[in-house]
Amino acid sequence: MRKTQLKIRKVHRYLGLAIGIQFIMWTVSGLYFSWTDLDEIHGDPYLNEQYQVPSFDSLFPTDRLGINIQSLELIAVGKSPYYWINKSLLINATDGKLQSEISKEQAEEVARERVVAGYKITEVSKITATDAHHEYRGRPLPAYAISFDHPQQLTAYVSAKNGSFQRIRHRSWRWFDFLWMSHTMDYQGRDDFNNWLLRAFSVFGLLTVLSGFLLWGVSSPSLRKLTKR
Repeated sequence: MRKTQLKIRKVHRYLGLAIGIQFIMWTVSGLYFSWTDLDEIHGDPYLNEQYQVPSFDSLFPTDRLGINIQSLELIAVGKSPYYWINKSLLINATDGKLQSEISKEQAEEVARERVVAGYKITEVSKITATDAHHEYRGRPLPAYAISFDHPQQLTAYVSAKNGSFQRIRHRSWRWFDFLWMSHTMDYQGRDDFNNWLLRAFSVFGLLTVLSGFLLWGVSSPSLRKLTKR
């Protein structure tokens, strides 16, 4: 019995050492998730709730564009009307001219309209590629990143292709994203909840708990008395 206890104790100890840090990360991240407001994480408090898409008239006739139209959207880039055709062509709906991308100034205008007023723009940069850990990963490229002077380090992202407002990121979201990566153990793309590393550590965690119960079972005097009756 003594040898059995020592073997179980050793297995339990090494399992605890192997996954102890990850257990701490699961607990810390779980506490953070449960105490945060998801609307705030999504950036809702920083968005202009009064924003409305403007209405337009006297538009350029689409039948004069000379384009085989499969899909057509009338969109607003700032206060100017545009046709977004076949999900690839941006055409000024006032004069019918093709525009390859929106300008930096137009991106600033879109961001100012969609973000709560009063924040000064500190930097505008154009991004053409992102890696798996970028806060704008998986979104349309190229895009403009518009940074604002705010304690939360706000950054708004606007698609350069059609001027659509994509996302707003801030410090709390970045902490959430880091902790989500730690929670799911997806250290490659941060968004895969079904990776093998998480599955393996989950099994090890279960074994750690079961070995703890087993260790208690074989070493508990009270339990041994009950089994002898």
